[in-house]
Amino acid sequence: MGSPPDVVYDVDLAPHCVPHFAPHMKTIQMTIDERLLKRVDKITRARKTTRSAFIRNALEAEIQRLQIRDEEMRHAAGYAAKPVMPGEFDTWLGEQDWGTP
Repeated sequence: MGSPPDVVYDVDLAPHCVPHFAPHMKTIQMTIDERLLKRVDKITRARKTTRSAFIRNALEAEIQRLQIRDEEMRHAAGYAAKPVMPGEFDTWLGEQDWGTP
């Protein structure tokens, strides 16, 4: 008999499962305002998901937002330190196509 197929367990689809099914996940404890928790619960019921999944997604979205903001700040600092010179991109003007008005 061969080895069993790879199985991926989603702890959110099977919350009764023992945590060892998701070794990449860590269980944490957090404090949350009751008003906010009620809002989270309402959203998770409507989306048929769990608090954990919702909070993970919210954290990922915030981390991505912060990374984008940091990149934009670095770009702005770079252009402030070395602004575009007049005529620097004139060569490309003929290549632009803004479509038909």
